[in-house]
Order: sequence, then structure tokens, then C-alpha cells
Amino acid sequence: MEVLLYDHNMTAYEAAVDMMGKAGKAAVIHPTGTGKSFIGFRLCADNPEKTILWLSPSEYIFRTQMENLQEAAGSVPENIIFCTYAKLMLMDETEVANICRGRDAGDVPGYMILDESHRCGAQCWGKGVQRLLSIFPDTPVLGLSATSIRYLDNQRDMADELFDGNVASEMTLAEALVRGILNTPKYVLSVYSWQKGLEKYEKRIREARSKAVRDECGRYLEELRRALGMADGLDTIFDRHMEDRTGKYIVFCSNKEHMDEMMGHMEWFAKVDPQPHVYSIYASDPGADEAFDSFRKDDDDTHLRLLYCIDALNEGVHIEGISGVILLRPAVSPTIYKQQIGRALSASRKKDRVIIFDIVANLDSLWSVSAMEEEMQLFTSYYRSLGKEESIVNEHFRIIDEVHDCRILFEKLNETLTASWDLMFRQAEKYSRENGNLSVPASYITADGYALGNWIANQRAIRKGSMRGSLSAERIRKLDSIGMVWETVTDLAWEKNFAAVRRYRKKTGIWMSLRSMWMRKGWRLAPGLQTSVPGGTQGHSRNT
Repeated sequence: MEVLLYDHNMTAYEAAVDMMGKAGKAAVIHPTGTGKSFIGFRLCADNPEKTILWLSPSEYIFRTQMENLQEAAGSVPENIIFCTYAKLMLMDETEVANICRGRDAGDVPGYMILDESHRCGAQCWGKGVQRLLSIFPDTPVLGLSATSIRYLDNQRDMADELFDGNVASEMTLAEALVRGILNTPKYVLSVYSWQKGLEKYEKRIREARSKAVRDECGRYLEELRRALGMADGLDTIFDRHMEDRTGKYIVFCSNKEHMDEMMGHMEWFAKVDPQPHVYSIYASDPGADEAFDSFRKDDDDTHLRLLYCIDALNEGVHIEGISGVILLRPAVSPTIYKQQIGRALSASRKKDRVIIFDIVANLDSLWSVSAMEEEMQLFTSYYRSLGKEESIVNEHFRIIDEVHDCRILFEKLNETLTASWDLMFRQAEKYSRENGNLSVPASYITADGYALGNWIANQRAIRKGSMRGSLSAERIRKLDSIGMVWETVTDLAWEKNFAAVRRYRKKTGIWMSLRSMWMRKGWRLAPGLQTSVPGGTQGHSRNT
């Protein structure tokens, strides 16, 4: 059989095969929707005489991938042995050693594919994977994942732990959007619940020490309450922006209780379709497979089709023909956020543009999209610095902020309640005068009860662009005048690592790519260094 690959995947595949031949292992880190599972299937198709052991978080994910391959290629490889990480964990050494026994293609796996390889960092699943790798130490290993970072597990990097830094190809979601591999979405921001948030701020205002602060915040709070009361409801927002009114949309929720509550708000879609087809799935639901298949096969294009889910579609499964996603849950990590919006994006998508409704629970959750925009700008600058403007297809995606005025009022309220900038600057000035520096510990609170350490950290984040806020050139100058330290531990680590790369270049004559390292750690290109390190993330090793 023949498995055709897009150009970006073919480049990654060739680099991975070459790296496995030299190092015995390779990771491909590409975002959701770019077709990375086909890289694994191409490896199977090109080696029909070998047994390929394919590991995955679930049979559900693998079966869906095989169905997508069947539809695209007309057949599927017959040399694959599939096993879930959970099943592997329960196998003893003898069972693992005999996992390929009796296969025509060989008793020992010719290759092992670790799909969603970042999941191998889980404590129990990881033990099974390590046992497998120790029993077959000479078998080349290919890892496929949208990320190598376990954000909620002390930011462990599984590309380093499992693959010794051998990354054959790495691409972030922002880079895929910039290069046009994925189409940029239309992005609509709004909120669905703000009453509890206002109650929380009312309490904080009552507890404020300064009467002047209480009075000013009270005015902002009332303005915010009026603005939110006048803002369009979700029924109007969906009616205004849901261009594909009979399309398929995935609705992400936080938990079962939250999903049940959200499914009780069908009035939100009444102006689009008073009788939408509604499906729901969650990881522990015994009927999830049947519900998911029904949603996929629902070809009634006279009705809106909604699939409510919790964690079942965060990774691994890609559905063709999705018109958009609706985020009703605050993202607990950048990985989950990108996986969720990636459900609507696909390199094979025929429609020009999909839509993402980011309907966050409260106003202080509006952070993810700004970080994505900044990352796109970083890649745009990167390609321009290399003279590769032809690689830039998209510089932005269209953001429609339905609560812009409310958010501005909220930011003013939050800033005033936290303490005015000038007041906090005076606290910083006093600290600098008394300590001879402005290296304020993050947890430091002044004798008057002001969280100066947190405020200093926020100024760094605002200037970096990873946090919303206003920091004018005059404010930067004032902070500089009292010894502001803008570099974080991460920034200092960048300088240390870049120095190591320079030493490596001098010793070996080879440049090691740092672009993926910049993206992973959130570092910014230092002025004057944009053209110092040649680009390209194909076939690099992070080891120096």
C-alpha cells in the first residue's frame, strides 16, 4: 500500500528515518490536525517485512486513526501489533518479550511507535514503556505527539527523557498557522458567567484598606455590571457568528456536572437551530464510542450538530468536517488549550475558515489567545530574519472580542484593587533604596501588606507580552532608574544555553538549532541574535 504525506510530514518522516538509523530513536512533535499519525503509517507501509509495535493511550484513538487511513489510502498496513499503554503496564517481562511472537513479519518488533508519547511520562504507564524499551533495546523507536512537555507534571520534557533530545521534526501550532499548514480560524471571545466573579470582587473591595481604593473600585464595578448587563447574550453571539448553521461543532466542558449544566442551555443555539442534534461523550462513558461514531456519521446537513465532551477528544482523534469548537471550560494548561482548538484545524480541510468560540467562564480567563498571537508574531519575525518571507502565509488570525469594553473595565478594576501603579512604584522605590537592588522575591509582601514581589513579576510579564496590561516607555524608564531586573531565571538560562551552543559550534563546526528550545521555554529572540542561529528544526539533537 502507499501512504502519501504532505510536504511537511514527508520532510519529518525522512528526518525521523535517518535519525532512527543513527541514534535508534526519534521524536516528531507536530500540532493536532497536521496528520502526524500518517508518518507512523508510512513507516509501517515502507517496511512490510517487519512487525511494527504501535503503542497508544487507547484503542479508540487507534481505531479512528486507522479509519482515517482507510478512507485516505484505501487500505491499512497488516504488519501492526497494537497495544495500549494501560495493557502494557499490566504485562510481565515474559509477556512483553513475547508480544510479537508468531508473527510472519518477525518475533521481535522491527520498529516501535509511541503515539501521544508525552503520555509515557505518567507514573504507571511509564514503567510499562521503560520495561518494553529495556527488553528490546535495539529496536528503533518513533515518538509522535503534539507536545513533549507535561505542563502539569513539573514541565517534564519527554523528548529529553525518552528520546535523549533526538527530535527529527518539531512544529508548534503557531508555526503551523503562520506557514499556512493549518488555516487560521475566526476567533470569537465572550463570557457566559460573570455574576459569581462580580461577587468575588465585591468582597475584595469591601476588604480593601484604603477608602479611596474602595470608592474608585466601586465605581468601576458598577460600570462593569452595567456593561455586562448590556452585552449581547450567547444566543445573539452564536446567531451572529455561526456561519455554518448546520455544521458540526465540538463543545468542550470541564467535568460531567459542568457538561450536564451546559447541555441544559439549548436556548443559546435557538436562533441558529431550535432543534439541533446533540451528542455527549466523556472518557469513562461506556457508550462513548457509539455516541462518537453517531456524531461522525451524522450527515443530516439540515440541522446543527453538537458534540459535548470532557476529555475524550483532547488528543489523538481528529474528525474531518468540523466547522468549529466551543470552549466552555477554562484551559488548565497550554497543551490542553491547543489540543482543543486544534480539533477544528486540519491540513486536509477543504473549508477556508473555521470558527473558535472561546466562551470562558469569567473575565480573568482571557489569556490563551493573546499568548497564541504573540507566538505567531515570534515565528513571523523568525522567518523574516532568515529572509524566508515566502514561508509566511498568515501573520494573525481574526479575533472578535465581544466583551472588549467589559474586559477593559475589568482590567482597570483589577489594577486599582491590586493597588495603583504609582503606589506600587513607590513601594518598589523604597525597597530598592533599602536593599540596594530590585531583585524582589516573588512572594515578598511589604510591611503595609502590598504584594510587591507579585507586582514586580507582573511588570516583567506585561513587558514580555505574556500578560495583559499597560506598561508605557515612561514606566519602563522609571523602573530602570531604580534598578529593575527584567531577566527571569529562564532568561538567564537562555544566555547560558546560547553560550553552550557557541562553544559547541566552535568545537564541532555544527550549529545546534535553538528555535524549538525558544518555543518550549517561552524565550524571546534577543536583539541582534535573530540571524545568529540558522533556522530549521529538522533532525536536530538538543544534546551538546
